[in-house]
Amino acid sequence: MRNHATAEEIEAVCARIRELGFTPNKIPGSMRVAIGITGNEGPIDPDLFARCPGIAEAVPVSRPWKLVSREVKPEDTVVTLPGPEGAPAQFGGGAFGIIAGPCAVESREQLMAAARAVRAAGARFLRGGAFKPRTSPYSFQGLKEEGLKLLAEARAQTGMPIVTEVMDTQTVELVGRYADVLQIGARNMQNFALLEACGQMRKPVMLKRGMSATISEFLMAAEYLVKNGNYQIILCERGIRTFETMTRNTLDLGSIPLLKRLTHLPVIVDPSHGTGDYRSVPALSRAALALTADGLMVEVHPDPARARSDGPQSLTPANFGKLMDSLRALAPVVGLRL
Repeated sequence: MRNHATAEEIEAVCARIRELGFTPNKIPGSMRVAIGITGNEGPIDPDLFARCPGIAEAVPVSRPWKLVSREVKPEDTVVTLPGPEGAPAQFGGGAFGIIAGPCAVESREQLMAAARAVRAAGARFLRGGAFKPRTSPYSFQGLKEEGLKLLAEARAQTGMPIVTEVMDTQTVELVGRYADVLQIGARNMQNFALLEACGQMRKPVMLKRGMSATISEFLMAAEYLVKNGNYQIILCERGIRTFETMTRNTLDLGSIPLLKRLTHLPVIVDPSHGTGDYRSVPALSRAALALTADGLMVEVHPDPARARSDGPQSLTPANFGKLMDSLRALAPVVGLRL
């Protein structure tokens, strides 16, 4: 639509799309609204909308992921939440957001120590798993709602919005009562019922790439969320499964510039899961920043040797502080800000 299109003009176009038997999807932008059309099986003649005022242009979308593509929305989507001291915590728009904290919430003492440490070092978001999907049914599965309550307490103390995983449709409402950002993990990237439920929540969602997912499959999963009306989506590259056995996963940093070309959604990197080794996390974090990703998700534990989950890939608070110092020095070089 044109920059100054009225609400009535936008609604008239949506009504025309419905009249034709298709679905309008209003995509808000900082300068103008785009309306993505879904439900059509082939090209639509732009002349069908010739008499609708307020339209700037009709753009055919060649990608199967229509609503998340830059063809529909050329400008970047920016995900912003209230952060510490009232300053915004943000992904996109030139901001390099940092999510940090333990893999799993284990106790009040462990979580509060981690939260205070990462906040002091400059993190803007706190991560921590209350529900933990694990490969082994005998591994620590998380504190569940008690863990969510502890995360809310940590948010109250530090001001950091919390990012935590939702595992299934049964717990979406529960997790949504506590979380500021809903995380959909790699194992659930193609859990389509969960994607639809999170898309209807109207809360920011961080979608992790599946362990064996192609870029196209990753973007189609994001399309499920956006199609349900949620445009506050953050994509997270966290490594894929390859033939290599000396690292936990293969961190596909080459996906970052590709995703940034294809989609308007912010793209962040999880170097902790990407390698499984805390010694590689700083270098991979700086590489992600150099590639102009929109942020990081880093695992930090006050005592990694005693961690109940992912200790080998967790940074100590001291090492996380050193990483943040190096990122602050590098960010201006590539035109980003922490």
